[in-house]
Amino acid sequence: MLFLCFPTFLFHSAFYFTWLGVVKPRLTYSRELEMKTTLQELLIYIIFLTDLCILTFGMVSSDMYYLNKVMSNLFLDTSVSETDRTSFKTMSSMVDFWKFAEGPLLDGLYWDTWYNNMSLTSHRNSSHIYYENLLLGVAQIRQLKVRNNTCSIYPYFQTFLKECYNEYHYAAEDRSAFGLKNGSVWTYSSASSLAPWHWGATGFYSGGGFMFTLPKSKVESIEKLAILRRNGWLTRGTRVIFIDFSVYNANINLFCIVRLVVEFPATGGALPSSQFYSVKLLRYVTYYDYFLASCEVIFCLFIFAFIIQEFIKVRKLKTKYFKSAWNWLDMLLVSLSIFAIAFNMYRTVEVSLLMESLLSNAFEYPDFYFLAYWQTRYNNMIAINVFFAWIKIFKYISFNKTMTQLSSTLSRCAKDIIGFAIMFFIIFFAYAQLGYLVFGSQVDEFSTFQNCIFTQFRIVLGDFNFASIEQANRILGPIYFITFVFFVFFVLLNMFLAIINDTYSEVKADFAVIPSKEFEISDLIRQVKMLWRKSYLSPHPFS
Repeated sequence: MLFLCFPTFLFHSAFYFTWLGVVKPRLTYSRELEMKTTLQELLIYIIFLTDLCILTFGMVSSDMYYLNKVMSNLFLDTSVSETDRTSFKTMSSMVDFWKFAEGPLLDGLYWDTWYNNMSLTSHRNSSHIYYENLLLGVAQIRQLKVRNNTCSIYPYFQTFLKECYNEYHYAAEDRSAFGLKNGSVWTYSSASSLAPWHWGATGFYSGGGFMFTLPKSKVESIEKLAILRRNGWLTRGTRVIFIDFSVYNANINLFCIVRLVVEFPATGGALPSSQFYSVKLLRYVTYYDYFLASCEVIFCLFIFAFIIQEFIKVRKLKTKYFKSAWNWLDMLLVSLSIFAIAFNMYRTVEVSLLMESLLSNAFEYPDFYFLAYWQTRYNNMIAINVFFAWIKIFKYISFNKTMTQLSSTLSRCAKDIIGFAIMFFIIFFAYAQLGYLVFGSQVDEFSTFQNCIFTQFRIVLGDFNFASIEQANRILGPIYFITFVFFVFFVLLNMFLAIINDTYSEVKADFAVIPSKEFEISDLIRQVKMLWRKSYLSPHPFS
């Protein structure tokens, strides 16, 4: 009933607001009327913002975190045996990978018995991880390799070293068949054009490779992995292995798409990492989902109205339209919203096609990773959209005296802050380069230049590990830390605060000397109440 009444309310409100904001300004244009129009626009925008928040919070739930947690505990923390404590997180070599693949991985994927060792006959030919999460199709394992002689050997060592495998690059990727040279296990398979590349710890990996799928039976999977291990499927040129599979939990209507990654860098050893995406791909199941669907319709109507409004502004203001930061923010919000609507439509169609393919052949790997990858990027985009949507509220409350003081303070001290920022970042980046060169080979927080920058911001906020710096260099470590804290924290940071405080004091003094002739928001609200009362007590102006 509320959903049916809302469009009627919105229509009458828009009609009334239009009368106040369009017809009235033709008669008399004053600051009071401008503030009234702004407040009316604010009320409509709050309705839009409420609808947007309902949609965004309807996409997430605490069940996503718990599903990721139980799945990660199962596949990342489970050890090989009571005597061998090797797990996915502690993996350090190719030997450890085979132990994990033939042990905790298969034990986690195939659940065909109850806790009392009774066979799950009702779940024949399917696996229910933790008895609640249906394994969709089968799991896929894929590796990428590099060619031999892709790096240069120093002449002194050429007599001792005949093979050289560089770190992973797309140009150095080995696509030639090897081993038994039959099937996709031993021959290279190209990726689809839409397959996302993987950003790992040591490289940026393409979507192709040498891949195979595990059988539906645990016994057959053990035999297949044993054959690959005996025939040397992993070589010195192997740089990364991907283990992909997906599960669906009908209790909470969530898909969990899992990707386990093991990188074998050119230095030797293994670097394990993982990705767990819990996403809601089937949107309309419960009554609450249909309520969200109604909110989506309202959201689309709002966006359509905003598009028309922006076109009218561009046509009226022309080039002046692009000189306002608020107009750029409006264009950003509308653009992100249009993309969100288009992605929702595409996702609905793509999930239907994937489900049809899965139901027709349960022995294939369903590529839900592609949808999960873009779903998470979509969620990030929506989060940014909601953030800027809240920031836009400042556009409607800028007539308030306090907000005017704050905006005047920032605009007046902008030049001083820019000059200070140049000096600050010169010193900041000088310390970052010093830390990278001195501690980069021994301290994880300084292992890359980007890590140095974030580490120094953490030091400013009080989060630091002085013992690791001192252990890396007993002389330069304390000198670096003490001088950085003194110059950046005690000097530069306080200079920044002093610039803003002095400017704010000047602006506040100017506002105290010059009497304000503008309406306060309390007066405006009282006048709006009187207008509403008159509209109900007197005949309609257009009747």
